[in-house]
Amino acid sequence: MSSKTAMTAHQERPGSTAAPRRLLAWAVHAYTASGALAGFAMTLAVFHGNFRGAFLLMVLATAIDASDGVLARFARVKEATPGFDGARLDDIVDYVTFVFVPALLVYEAGLLPGTWGIAVAGAMLLSSAYGFSATDAKTADYFFTGFPSYWNIVALYLYVAQLSPAANAAILLVLSALVFVRIGYVYPTRTPVLRGLTIALSLAWGLTIIAIILMLPRVSTALLATSLVFPVYYTGLSLALNLRRDTRS
Repeated sequence: MSSKTAMTAHQERPGSTAAPRRLLAWAVHAYTASGALAGFAMTLAVFHGNFRGAFLLMVLATAIDASDGVLARFARVKEATPGFDGARLDDIVDYVTFVFVPALLVYEAGLLPGTWGIAVAGAMLLSSAYGFSATDAKTADYFFTGFPSYWNIVALYLYVAQLSPAANAAILLVLSALVFVRIGYVYPTRTPVLRGLTIALSLAWGLTIIAIILMLPRVSTALLATSLVFPVYYTGLSLALNLRRDTRS
């Protein structure tokens, strides 16, 4: 038996730490993949006109996405499962839950103009397909480049705000264009500047969003206004840090 074979055999023995590490890594991958199941359930909810249920499932998918990276780093999935690309799996699931289903929802909920609404949904889908595929979509210093396809959030606010279909279309087209503008946006769980504050505010905001969804279709104006504090903070911090990055470059 060669030394390489002997080492492999040792790693496969029940007492070895390699097998439990791989099991933990695969469990984390399964947790990431469960977002796709949430995406399927969202789609069914949209087709049944259960938009509140779809939005609640979007919250669930967002919670999975926000936590699976931390779990993946803890489990050291790249080392434990070198033949499996967890980042690619995460992107596939995110495209379904953050892009495809929200685009379907704004279309099915009648938030877009009847004559050319499908073109607006198409702009969301195509721009984000580019955004997810760009090599600089996530930078080494932990920023998203271009509007980071938070279509689930946008869809909720448009659904609650009850703007005209033309106004909704204009907002969605501007955001679709911003996918191509190479501005750096904060990666909430990883951008080091004010990370603790960002995470704390995002958690409080998440609870506010859940309260808003549970109130649908009638939402307190005060609660809706309060919920905008975090998006304003996030955008302002992103622009300030992006300006600082440009100044240093």
